[in-house]
Amino acid sequence: MKFTLSWLKEHLDTDEPLEALADKLTMIGLEVEHIDDKSKALAPFTIARVITAVQHPNADRLRVCMVDTGETNDKGEPAPIQVVCGAPNARDGLVSVFSPPGTFIPGKNITLGIGNIRGVESRGMLCSAAELQISDDHDGILELPDDEPIGTGSAEWAGLGDRVLEIN
Repeated sequence: MKFTLSWLKEHLDTDEPLEALADKLTMIGLEVEHIDDKSKALAPFTIARVITAVQHPNADRLRVCMVDTGETNDKGEPAPIQVVCGAPNARDGLVSVFSPPGTFIPGKNITLGIGNIRGVESRGMLCSAAELQISDDHDGILELPDDEPIGTGSAEWAGLGDRVLEIN
């Protein structure tokens, strides 16, 4: 049986941390086999806006995007990041999910680095739902509503912030 921590707290008046609750459940005979925390895996992924998406100078199916990730420079000004993207739906103004270098991409089983794609530096990636393993959709990068807060965690947007307990 699986249930979320928020569901458990609806039925149990406690402020105990999850690990303590799992121990107590096991002690009373409800063995907690696994705790799934998708928010940890999605922590490095943030909501971002494509400022510009222009044709790559050396590739027909790629675009060079300047992306607002919510980060600022030391003057408090936006610090856009350059990303080379092959998704057919990459366009100016699109709100999507960004992953910086060093992020593990679960749907591709790779850790992202700073790349040089056909002579243009790419400092991150705009992600599809399949790359985040939140659905099988891989036809393009995620398209989020325009009013999503830039720079916030994508786990919140996807509704994956709640941990799931699996009981034997």
